Amino acid sequence: MTIVAPNRAAVAGLVEELPERKRSLLDVALNFCRRQPLGTFGLAIVVIMFLAGISAGWISPYDPEENDFNAMMEAPSWAHVLGTDQLGRDIFSRLVYGARTALIVGFSAAFVGGAIGLVLGVSSAYFGGWFDLGFQRVLDVLMAFPLIILALAVVAVFGTGVFNVILAITIPLIPRCGRVVRASALAVREIPYVDAARALGFGHARIVLRHMVPNVMAPFLIMLSAFVGQAILAEASLSYLGLGVQEPVPAWGLMLQGGAEEYATTAPWIAVFPGLAIMLTVLGISLFGDALRDAIDPKLRDR
Repeated sequence: MTIVAPNRAAVAGLVEELPERKRSLLDVALNFCRRQPLGTFGLAIVVIMFLAGISAGWISPYDPEENDFNAMMEAPSWAHVLGTDQLGRDIFSRLVYGARTALIVGFSAAFVGGAIGLVLGVSSAYFGGWFDLGFQRVLDVLMAFPLIILALAVVAVFGTGVFNVILAITIPLIPRCGRVVRASALAVREIPYVDAARALGFGHARIVLRHMVPNVMAPFLIMLSAFVGQAILAEASLSYLGLGVQEPVPAWGLMLQGGAEEYATTAPWIAVFPGLAIMLTVLGISLFGDALRDAIDPKLRDR
């Protein structure tokens, strides 16, 4: 048996290519930060909230569910950085644990609803005919209801809890994603390589998943960033109405429910800090989504 020695020039080229790739990714990141300062700021907010949710068990000084009736409605101090609520629970600890709840619900609902809408929208554009017509009429019926109203209907059927809240927000996001993705997939369907794939005998699933879905990812990613913010707002709204995440699970909407009206004048920090957390998280996601759109769209990129 003959053993062929590796080509040293080729190996050296691969070794030299690795730093070049790392350098190119670093250049892309630095260029994004330089061209999109607001998008970078938004991404930083999302990363901070994400890290706070992951490390909530290490950075929270108190148990978020522990009641201290000797420290009810205390103002922010060294003992309680953001004060306490009407049951003596530390607001900072509940905020960081609430970040975990908001991000789990927001990202899960956005990704699941977006993925289902992506596949259904591309399939509708690909098959056309009666399938496309029927699918569009179903989307019209679902999109006739505002997101929060449809989510309330789903919660009324399946009940409350984290999983049911994710399901309730996922269902309204599917038609919104499917409608936008279908519009892009209609243009992709007319490209000759789709006809070539059919001529080669490829199955429908392979054409849809491997040839059409990757070509509509740009608008899908931009839309997905908007869906995360909408899902977080919907979760907070459902929890505020008492139909979302239930006590004693820490959630920003529940914190607003307990302090937004009754203690607005005597202990405003109970409602101010959860409201700021919701606002900053949604703002950060929106800023990053706008920057991502500008970076992906060639027309806006040149501008």
